[in-house]
Order: sequence, then structure tokens, then C-alpha cells
Amino acid sequence: MYQSDNRFVARISDHYFRFMPIKIAISMGDPNGIGPEIILKTLLQSDLKESIPVVYGRADIFEKTLSQLESHRSITIVDSALNAEPGKLNLVECVDSNDSDLTIGSISATGGRSSMKAVEAGIDACIAGETSALVTAPISKEAITLGGYNVPGHTEFLAQKTSTGQVLMMLVSGAFRVALATIHIPVREIVDTLTEDLIKTRLSILHSSLVKDFGISNPSIAVLGLNPHGGDGGVIGREEIELIQPVIRQMNHNGMNFKGPFAADGFFGKSLQNEFDAVFAMYHDQGLIPFKALTFGRGVNVTAGLPIIRTSPDHGTAFDIAGKNRADAGSFTAAYELAIQLASRKHSQTQAN
Repeated sequence: MYQSDNRFVARISDHYFRFMPIKIAISMGDPNGIGPEIILKTLLQSDLKESIPVVYGRADIFEKTLSQLESHRSITIVDSALNAEPGKLNLVECVDSNDSDLTIGSISATGGRSSMKAVEAGIDACIAGETSALVTAPISKEAITLGGYNVPGHTEFLAQKTSTGQVLMMLVSGAFRVALATIHIPVREIVDTLTEDLIKTRLSILHSSLVKDFGISNPSIAVLGLNPHGGDGGVIGREEIELIQPVIRQMNHNGMNFKGPFAADGFFGKSLQNEFDAVFAMYHDQGLIPFKALTFGRGVNVTAGLPIIRTSPDHGTAFDIAGKNRADAGSFTAAYELAIQLASRKHSQTQAN
């Protein structure tokens, strides 16, 4: 009888978690930037039946922003995501509201510290299983440095906090995906950073994410070269011949489907990205300039390889328009919706196993 009761409870629990809305953690971003505005614009316009948003930040900032948006909604303060309610603008206060040097539109140490405390709280909620994904609003790298954080950005901080050795930055807009071999490093360091192990590891993470997170059984991935014109047969550089081509051959020998290296300058001009499930670029601007030119306002940053799901908009803090009700929430809305999709897929996979 005891075993039978346990099985009944397990079935009821499975039914409950399968149909309850997914809880999504949201870090407020730099409070001096457009983070609070785009978060609220997204949540006020979204159908929250599929998700329960849980914002990590300062209630006074969001109450003020609601007033600027002329909304009659109110913030529901909860002590943890476990107590977040469907249909509400739930907020966990994780930042000291006594900090005084917050000035909308400016860069400050307090803004940097506040934004990172919110990120940290959101990560902790995901690790604890209180939320199923984290959506991060934009931070200022200058402000977080002033605030005492020695990290170049969200991606690296997420890797540190989750004890993850290698992660992958991937920009997503529908079926258009661009991933990066190197991320936030000076251009002069790119060549020395691009090792065989690094490229193989990040290509493996990309392949795995496309299969697991996006449900693509045999993804086709284009790999860009490093040098102008793909090195022109070694005339302008030999990295394509001596480094990138051998890695592609090794990966394909293991049953994967990589093509290239392609000359980056003509690849997007010919719309070749439409023929692949993802594009793998060698450095930040090589991949992000064409991505943002083609998708700006609709792109989502996904950190692949983490034990948690993390998405974010593909833009920055926009201090120049902060507090003016001029921010376009399109990219943040896309990030929030993709977080729900990825969390739902992960939950379904867990149930299947």
C-alpha cells in the first residue's frame, strides 16, 4: 500500500509540474539604464499564463518605472521565487535600496554593483531549482568594473558562478544563430587565444546545444575563417590551413557536420547563413556585426554550455535614452520568450527520462 501511495503522489506531482507555469528569473540590469523599462514593457504586454516572472532587483526602481510608463499595475514583493504568484509582477529585493548614487542615464559604481547582485541572485535561484531559466537585462562593463567586479561581462561571470570551464556565446534570431570562438578579449589577443582545443571545445558545445536545446538532430554548421578572404590559400595567413581545417576534419570524423572555413567577408553578403543551422565565427565583431545588422531589435544572446538556461537581449544599457520611455523592448521580449521555450524543452526531456 505504501509503494502504491508513493506512485500516486509521484503521478500527481508530475502532473502538477508539467502544467504549472514556468518560473523565469530576471535580473534587473543596470538600474541607471533601460533594463527596468524593457523588463516591465515585456511583462506588461506578455500573456503570463505560460510563465511566472521573478525579477531580482530593487522595488523602488521598478515602482518608479511603472509610474513613468503610466501603468496602474503594482509590484508584488516576495522573499523568494518559491512564493512568486502567477499573473503578478513578482520581485525579490536583493539590492540595498539605501544606495544613493543612482542617477538615471549615468555610469556609477552603485549601478554596477546593483546589477551584478541581481545577476548573482538570479543564478542562485536557477541553481537551487527555484526558477527554470535566467533572463539578464543589460549591464555596463564600465560600471561593474567601478563596482569592484573584475569580469568582462555576463558570460564570464555566469561561467565562474556555475563552475563551468568553457561556455559559448551564441546569438539567436529565429533560425539564424551565430556562435563565437572568442568573446570579450582585445583584438590583439585573438590569434594567440585561438587554439585547437578551444575551437574543438566550443564547436562541441555548439553542436550539443543545437541538438539538446533547439531539437536539431543533425545540425549543419558553417565555420568562418580568421583572415581576410579566408587567408587566400595561405597568402594572407595560414590559420585556416594549419588550424581551422584540421579541426573541422577531426570533428566531422566523429560524425558531426561542419563546413568551411568560409571567407567571412562574403559569407553573409551571399546570405549563406540561411543554408546552415548555425554559423561559428572566430571573434566577437566578425560574428556580431553582421548578426546585429541583419536582426537588430530581435536578437537574443544565449549562453550555451551552462548547467542553467540563460538568455539576454542583444543590446546594451542605452544610458542616453534611459528613463525617457523610448526603449524598444523587442529584443528583451524575444529573450524572455526563448527562455520559456528552452526551459519547456528541458523540462520535457527530463520528464521523458
